[in-house]
Amino acid sequence: QEAEAERLRGQLSAILDYVKQLDRLDTRDVVPTSHAIETGTPFRDDVVEPFGDREALLANAPDRMNDCFRVPRIIED
Repeated sequence: QEAEAERLRGQLSAILDYVKQLDRLDTRDVVPTSHAIETGTPFRDDVVEPFGDREALLANAPDRMNDCFRVPRIIED
């Protein structure tokens, strides 16, 4: 256990040395952000594209009716 503790001390020391380097950076002109990169959902045109093999897709359906997936009823009459 002592060897592992020594190894962890070395790793922690290296991390703290790196943080000291970051502390020396001049960030006065850097705008604070909550994310490293800009987040958001990119928009794209809503375009209908043909699907190749409908039968292969429907072959994976647990239940189907004709060319449609059949799903359990969730709305009462």
